Amino acid sequence: MITGKTRVIAHLGYPTEAFKASMIYNPWFESKGIDAVVVPPGVKAEDYPEVLPAVFRITNLHGALVTMPHKVTTARLTDELTTTAKIAGAANALRRRADGSLLGDIFDGTGFVRGVERKRRMVAGARCLVVGCGGVGSATAVSLAAVGLSVIGLVRSRTRVGRGAG
Repeated sequence: MITGKTRVIAHLGYPTEAFKASMIYNPWFESKGIDAVVVPPGVKAEDYPEVLPAVFRITNLHGALVTMPHKVTTARLTDELTTTAKIAGAANALRRRADGSLLGDIFDGTGFVRGVERKRRMVAGARCLVVGCGGVGSATAVSLAAVGLSVIGLVRSRTRVGRGAG
């Protein structure tokens, strides 16, 4: 049940129709007795730099998940970035710290590496080609480098799949 004490996590992006985070996290929060909820407000790219600071004025907003087309812009709007987010130049997660500052991180690459390893594929020492150097591609390359690939090739995609694709 959502109450005045519920911690809110925004899932920011545009368009919101394909967002799945609330369908994944909200049942999990409920099953674990965690008083939190993910909500998917849609924010267009041209409004995002103004909207993001305003959203974090909401006192029970704990953090945000960020998706396209905002990952690269988010990295520029945070107070601090993790090493992975700095190298990738993008952030898909924001946490408001006790002092009110925003810490940006990106976990797309970590998720990719874990998925490959779950399929029992050897990542360390392998050779890899990453096609697309936007937020997700950069984060994937950073995470692959961290686990010790022997060679990483990067190719900037010239085909735009959707807004924000790179």
